[in-house]
Amino acid sequence: MNILFAFIIIGSLGLLLGLGLSVAAKKFAVQKDVVAEEILEILPGANCGACGFPGCAGYADALSKGTTENGLCSPGGAQTVEDIASILGIAAGEAQEKMVAFVHCTGHAAVSKRDFHYEGLDSCSAAHLLFKGEASCKYGCHHLGSCIDVCPVDAIHRNELGNIVVDPEACIGCKKCTLVCPTNVIKMIPYRGSHAVACNNHDKGGVVRKICEVGCIACNICAKKFPESGCVVEDFLSHCDYSKPDTQIAEAAAACPTKCIVEAH
Repeated sequence: MNILFAFIIIGSLGLLLGLGLSVAAKKFAVQKDVVAEEILEILPGANCGACGFPGCAGYADALSKGTTENGLCSPGGAQTVEDIASILGIAAGEAQEKMVAFVHCTGHAAVSKRDFHYEGLDSCSAAHLLFKGEASCKYGCHHLGSCIDVCPVDAIHRNELGNIVVDPEACIGCKKCTLVCPTNVIKMIPYRGSHAVACNNHDKGGVVRKICEVGCIACNICAKKFPESGCVVEDFLSHCDYSKPDTQIAEAAAACPTKCIVEAH
């Protein structure tokens, strides 16, 4: 009899606790944002932060609440902009132009001078702390691959010459590589750009000639002889102004005495 009474009490308590938990679950349940969930499903899921939010979920939530603008997802491209606009019931507008990372340096050890031989951590930041790196050029790539380590899509690799290069087809424009580069030699350029100046040195031409065979010497051939190349020389360094016509860029690249204007693809 005592055992039966105990079972009845335990069963009753279990029933009451179960009902209590059920009521609490309904009362304190977090309502899902259906719109945000739909947007999250079409975002690429890279969680790269290029949109300015900590991840795709954060961007989807902000879009759903109307606190940010559509078109900030560079990996998603135009199709993602259209899909999000359809969900939100707004005009799609224009997607941001696709930008990709480019390493503005091809000064590997065989063509550029070194002040000393660095032996230490495989970290560009660590190497930069020591006299701004072993290379005589203090503007270039340290070639240690910190950018490779942070790339979320394996778009960056080291080629057969030891230079760090970015695959523009794989790059999602997250800019993580630009943030870890201590010399700012990695910059974003438009995906449509066919060429880029593979140099970041702002020293005078005479100085560059002594330390690097493939550096820009600010000779102005690209800008003056080929005005439609889009090349502009500022602060002793040529760069491609992608807002200008580039119909002569291939000719400018061929005429460049140090061949520092290279194909970007």
